[in-house]
Amino acid sequence: MLRVNVTILLIASLGMSCEREERTFRVEPPYVNSVEVIPLTNFYAGGQPPATQPYPGNNYEENAYALSEGKRLFTYYNCSGCHFNGGGGIGPALMDDRWIYGSESPQVFASIIQGRPNGMPSFAGKVPDYQAWQLAAYVRSMSGLASSAASPGRSEHQQNRKPENSMDKAAPTTSRMPS
Repeated sequence: MLRVNVTILLIASLGMSCEREERTFRVEPPYVNSVEVIPLTNFYAGGQPPATQPYPGNNYEENAYALSEGKRLFTYYNCSGCHFNGGGGIGPALMDDRWIYGSESPQVFASIIQGRPNGMPSFAGKVPDYQAWQLAAYVRSMSGLASSAASPGRSEHQQNRKPENSMDKAAPTTSRMPS
């Protein structure tokens, strides 16, 4: 009886000491107050630019789920209507190295939230902050500025064959040896 109780306690303690792999699907967005406003002029009242807080970094760029959500939101909010899937059109291209308002995450976030002159609408109050950070991370990934390990692949409609998990079942055929 004592031996059974000791065995049960040993198994229970081993089970409690194991740690599971932790996967995070939801990343905390950076603080919005630390976003730097991109000035359109070098003139500042008082002669000096306003002080900005240091930027904590956009962890969405390291998270594959957040980047794929940004890709989905890019289509959902019809960003392709102006940016033509990143190649440029009515709106500027997002796949090149020419960024008018800056290519850093807070600058892209500010462009999404505040809008820009000559066409980019403001999405403040229409898009939650965490979705704007996901969009900013995806937009940066289009030009290779985000982590390549987390960047989403091509869309399924752009694939040249079906993904492996969507292939039809086919029985293997027996081949003959050449004579």
